[in-house]
Amino acid sequence: MNRTLAILPLMLSFLGLKTPAGALSVGDEAPRVAAPDQNGTTVNLADIYAKGPTLVYFYPKADTPGCTAQACSLRDAFPDFTGQGVQIIGVSADTAEAQKKFAEKYNLPFMLLADADGVVAKAFGVPTAMGFAKRQSFIVRDGKIAWIVQGAKTGDHAAEVKAALQELGLGGAR
Repeated sequence: MNRTLAILPLMLSFLGLKTPAGALSVGDEAPRVAAPDQNGTTVNLADIYAKGPTLVYFYPKADTPGCTAQACSLRDAFPDFTGQGVQIIGVSADTAEAQKKFAEKYNLPFMLLADADGVVAKAFGVPTAMGFAKRQSFIVRDGKIAWIVQGAKTGDHAAEVKAALQELGLGGAR
């Protein structure tokens, strides 16, 4: 085993990061977990996947500069995504109330999940630091992980996702 890879878990631990044992790869079954949305309604992700391709993106904290830029990037391109049949779900450790305020403040037209207990992040294998999920995004197609990006760009995240959709044959990048 590469020596650097062998010490990676120790380095992440030292930095206060947790790497979930179940990190996902392209082709894996998408996690079928449930969490409350910004309205407090429990959402089963398997039901969402059944409706078509889904972007599930994780962000550290609602209404912070980077997370706002990322959400607004997706908001501004939302008509392009829905025109391609793509659903968007944002996930953070915030409460449903904080997610609702965030969605209302920035007119976010997509669902935000409140993952205060970290169940969704853990199911997706998203690393956390001090209770905050690292920025990571997944495209789910036909119930399987079709694309993953770690450290998603904040202000240009929509462009990243559009390029991935184009590569996956799920629509043209506009």
